[in-house]
Amino acid sequence: MRNLVSVGPPGDGLPGSGVSAQDDRQAEVGTRPVIYGEFYGLRETPFALTPDPRFLFLTPRQREALSNLRYGLMTPRGFTLLIGEAGTGKTTLVRTILTELNDPQSRYIVISNPTLSRAEFYELLVRELGLAEAASKSKTQFLVELQRDVEARFASGGLTGLIIDEAQSLPHELLEEIRLLGNIETTTVKLLNIVLAGQPELAPRLNDPSLRQLKQRIALRCELSALTLEETAAYIAGRIRIAGGTPAEMFTRESVIAIHRACAGIPRTINVLCDNALIGGYAAQAKPIPVRMIEDILRDFDLRPSPLQRLEVTSPPSGGTSSLAPASEKVVGATPKAAASEASMVDTATRKKPFSFLH
Repeated sequence: MRNLVSVGPPGDGLPGSGVSAQDDRQAEVGTRPVIYGEFYGLRETPFALTPDPRFLFLTPRQREALSNLRYGLMTPRGFTLLIGEAGTGKTTLVRTILTELNDPQSRYIVISNPTLSRAEFYELLVRELGLAEAASKSKTQFLVELQRDVEARFASGGLTGLIIDEAQSLPHELLEEIRLLGNIETTTVKLLNIVLAGQPELAPRLNDPSLRQLKQRIALRCELSALTLEETAAYIAGRIRIAGGTPAEMFTRESVIAIHRACAGIPRTINVLCDNALIGGYAAQAKPIPVRMIEDILRDFDLRPSPLQRLEVTSPPSGGTSSLAPASEKVVGATPKAAASEASMVDTATRKKPFSFLH
C-alpha cells in the first residue's frame, strides 16, 4: 500500500502545482456527477471526505495555521507542529500548501501512514528522495547522502520538506529518529523542514521527558479547532456554492443547527451527515431537507447531542416554515442560563452575513 505522496518539480500532475498524477486522477474522480446532483443543481458532490483544497474553509484559527504551515515549509525553520482533533482539516491544509509549493528546485515528501518500523521509514525516504539504494541498508550511508542531497538543493535555491500526517501514530523510536533528522543544518540555517501534523494526543506525548529535545526544537506551533455554529452554517453554504448549488434550496435553518450540535462542529462529521442527508433528500424528493430527516440520520449514525445542546423548535403555523424557539421558550434539559446563551449564539450568527441558514 502506498504510504506517502512525494511532491517535487511540477509537470507530473496538475500543471505547475507539484501535485502528483495520482492526485490529478483523484480530482477528476471527485468531479464526476453524483446521484443527487441534477435534483439539487450540483456539478459535483459538495461533501466528499477527500482533502480537496478547492473546498478549503478558513476560520481565523485555520487561517493562522495555514500561514504557519506556509512559513514553516517555505523558509528554513526546522520543526512545525500542527495539532487538531480528528476531522478538523489538517490534511486539507497540508494539501493546500502542497498546491502552492511549485518551486522546481524544492522537494517535499508527505508520509500519511507513519506506522512504520525504523527500517521501513528510511527505505521510504531513500526511495522518494532518489538516493542510492545502498542508503536504505546503512544508516551511515543514508545520513551522508541525505546531507549531500539537502545541501545541494539549498545551494541551488531550493528547500527540502518532510510532512508527517497522523503523527500521533508515530512509534516512539521514529519520533527520536525524526528529531535527529532535524539536526541536518549548517551553522546558520536548517536544511530539512519537518512538519508533524497530528491529533491532540500528540501534544502530551511530546511532554514525555524522553522527547523533551524534540519539543524544544519546535519552532512553530498551530492548532485547529472545531467550528462554531455560525462557521458551520458558512462552511455548509460555501461547499454547496463551490459545487454549483444554492444553499437555501438544500437545507433549512433548523437542519443546519441540528447538524452543528450533533457534529460538535467537526467538518468531517458534518460532511458525512450532509452527504447522507442529500442522498435521503433525493430519495424523498425533499427540497430543502427538513430537520426531521436530519434527526433520522442522526439515529442511524448513533449521533446524539447532549441534552444541553437540544433546543426545541416551535411548530410551524399552517403553510409556514418552522423557526427556532426564542430564548423564552424551553430548552430541553437545559437551565435558563444555558437556554439564553444558546439563543444568543444563534441570534449573533444570524446578523453577520448577507446569506445565512440561520436567518
